[in-house]
Amino acid sequence: MANIILAKNPPVATVILDQPDDLNRLTPASMALLGRIIDDIGSDGTIHAVVVTGAGDKFFSAGLLNPEIRAGMSKEDVLEFVFLANRVFDTLAALPQIVIAAINGDIMAGAVELALACDIRIAADDATLTMPEAKWGGFPGAGAPHRLGMAVGHARALELICTGREIDATEMDRIGLVQALHPRAAVKDAAQAMALTIGTNGPLATRGAKRILRTRQAPGFDEARALSDELRDALEWSEDVDEGLAAHREGRKALFKGK
Repeated sequence: MANIILAKNPPVATVILDQPDDLNRLTPASMALLGRIIDDIGSDGTIHAVVVTGAGDKFFSAGLLNPEIRAGMSKEDVLEFVFLANRVFDTLAALPQIVIAAINGDIMAGAVELALACDIRIAADDATLTMPEAKWGGFPGAGAPHRLGMAVGHARALELICTGREIDATEMDRIGLVQALHPRAAVKDAAQAMALTIGTNGPLATRGAKRILRTRQAPGFDEARALSDELRDALEWSEDVDEGLAAHREGRKALFKGK
């Protein structure tokens, strides 16, 4: 099911991942819908700030794929989904409006990449974040390798991606991944208040500032983005991915061979 809600209250638009009974997970259908919603927002001259959040108060989102979901998909379907997510998140990042991720609960895997495509991130003070793909023999394929480093630095990005460890909200704040923490019950209201403040400021000013900052980040970004797709394609056909899935299914530690 493609359950994403778009609520417009100019100058703010709110995008809600609305599948709380499935941890607000993004599916191919909901990813395609998200792409259409982003296109709609981008063409709306009355919207100057956007909030992206999850329904309920437990999970912002559990992301796109886990070993159980991957096991029911062909490799071609997995790659098609990952590359779709990359295109949608690129479009989100390129919106002229300022986009705020209100991380109202735990966030995993591809959902971290969704948040990284936003301009500003605030989080519940008891939220957790994890990118476990390396434990499954993969790497985040929808933006983390080329966006996380811009947020937290090269070394910290590599450490988080390559260990797959879980971090809490305090560490998210300390390393600069999020810009503010709030009690879980207040994080959505805080995001709306920030969006309204931004949205009622001069749109030429806010959009111009975003454009300048994106231009400053641009050198090397397109090359890294293309390399991500190239390496992710090769990875899907590796023995290590098959081993990671088998180990997860069998409840054992994976024995990776690097091929």
